[in-house]
Amino acid sequence: MKHIALDQSPTPCDLPYRSSVGIMLLNKEGRVWTGRRLPKWVGDKSAYVWQMPQGGLLKGEEPREAALRELREETGVTSADIIGEIPQWLTYDLPEPLLGVALKGKYRGQRQRWFAMRFWGDDSEIDIRPRSGKPEFDRWRWRPMHELPELIVPFKRPIYQTVVERFAYLAQS
Repeated sequence: MKHIALDQSPTPCDLPYRSSVGIMLLNKEGRVWTGRRLPKWVGDKSAYVWQMPQGGLLKGEEPREAALRELREETGVTSADIIGEIPQWLTYDLPEPLLGVALKGKYRGQRQRWFAMRFWGDDSEIDIRPRSGKPEFDRWRWRPMHELPELIVPFKRPIYQTVVERFAYLAQS
């Protein structure tokens, strides 16, 4: 007799992490670019979340390439140089209510490589309207680095705290 499991849904441990990058874009004054994410992803449709640019790696893409591409796609910025990198992958797990929903339901969370970049262009270069696809953000703002962990969803807060600690020396203009 064959045993049939009633609940065939994957557990968080069965799902992989999505490989992605995050970008801390700093202006000449040492403030960090944040975008107000449209409320489609977070679960609570009324909630707005401010975050730094981030996104997944394309097949065969190196993290540095992905960081520059994601920055360009999400902010329109091309006038920036990489000035720092956290060489380790930082991971977060999605909370239970978002498993099977967020990240196309295929991942338990993300593993991210973080890059700091110095923006040497003019604010007029920033354009959050994508050339193709849907926008990620509806507003943007430069902020002091120490504010970042409080702006992000709680399950990503430890990553933001680590990024702020590692890149704090770069906030000097």
